[in-house]
Amino acid sequence: MPPNPQCVALAAAKERSGLSYAQIAAKIGQPEQHVIDVCTGKVTPTKQEFDALAKALDIKDAPPHDSAHKTK
Repeated sequence: MPPNPQCVALAAAKERSGLSYAQIAAKIGQPEQHVIDVCTGKVTPTKQEFDALAKALDIKDAPPHDSAHKTK
């Protein structure tokens, strides 16, 4: 089973949406493993990837300005 997202808000949004990593990946046009790596903090997303992920999970609030939420 894939790990939970590093960000608490992202984990909550993923849980609330009921979407799997594969479904999120399909929605944003990225490989599932890349989505897992972004969500767990192994890979830093681009601004476009971060925005697409937020849209796919219906996250409306702006992310905090800290190192866990930075983009490339």
